[in-house]
Amino acid sequence: MKKRALLLFALLCLGNSAFAADDLTTQAKKLFKPIPSKAPSLKENPATAAKIDLGRKLFFDPRLSSSQLISCNTCHNVGLFGADLQETAVGHGWQKGPRNSPTVFNAVFDAAQFWDGRAKDLQTQAKGPVQANVEMNSNPELVVKTLKSIPGYGPLFRAAFPGQKDPVSFDNMARAIEVFEATLITPSSPFDRFLQGDTKALNAAQKRGLKVFMNKGCAPCHAGVNVGGADYYPFGVREAPATEIRPSGDTGRFMVTNTESDRYVFKAPSLRNVAFTQPYFHSGKVWKLRDAVAVMASAQLGIKLSDHEVDDTVAFLHALTGKEPRIAYPLLPPSSDTTPQPKLK
Repeated sequence: MKKRALLLFALLCLGNSAFAADDLTTQAKKLFKPIPSKAPSLKENPATAAKIDLGRKLFFDPRLSSSQLISCNTCHNVGLFGADLQETAVGHGWQKGPRNSPTVFNAVFDAAQFWDGRAKDLQTQAKGPVQANVEMNSNPELVVKTLKSIPGYGPLFRAAFPGQKDPVSFDNMARAIEVFEATLITPSSPFDRFLQGDTKALNAAQKRGLKVFMNKGCAPCHAGVNVGGADYYPFGVREAPATEIRPSGDTGRFMVTNTESDRYVFKAPSLRNVAFTQPYFHSGKVWKLRDAVAVMASAQLGIKLSDHEVDDTVAFLHALTGKEPRIAYPLLPPSSDTTPQPKLK
């Protein structure tokens, strides 16, 4: 953490001269990579058509929750750029969760999942909300009992996990959801095309915004294929944000590691499709992208951007909007007389 903080400080101190030597395209290619056109392969969980199909059904199936009202898609709506347009997630019994729901789009490229990185991958993440009483309020035993009571799921699990004696399991549920979520990528944004050599893919304002993004010091935390999502950083490097935006009771990664240097440290979110995944920050308290840019400039960089710089930065961030995956809502296998009944309270 200390080395990361020192590197971040050094990069911020470079200021406007950081990227003066080379042209815009060359420097951008050193910092960023385009989203690939195909979903990445998962080394420990190889995808098959049968596994992806099962994962798609499970992602949309509200019967994974005890109320049978909440699915993965509830908080990660594939029609809303993988997010939910809520300050913080709303779960079982209309309970409000403590943090904003990150988009599931391109999450496969993140180094870890959740704002505090407590899940190492999408498979681990898929198990969390199902069991959280403030979210889906279920448990592995109830999930397996429910899935085994639905006749149509048995053949789907056997096709997805051939050779297993008892494939309908909580772990396999998570594995199937993981491979489906790995397909939720958004390639071919204007910025991707720019990185691939199409210098006209960005307009003049977006190119100016890219310069601001790199020269002012945004790129050290928001780089790579996901323009973020690769590491953890303190929220408030130069100036503590307003308490409403950074609630004092949510200490971020400190709650996972119990390490003092991780207090108010969070995963730098991916900025892919950020123009349409409002509200912003883990608190979800900022709704306008312009305001989020201004907060980051003061809190992380210790500067005040001019109105023109903010406008250009926002224009660049719009250029990170990629091609959304077209997901057909699946027909789910019907319940049976033995399927557990929903519990709303």
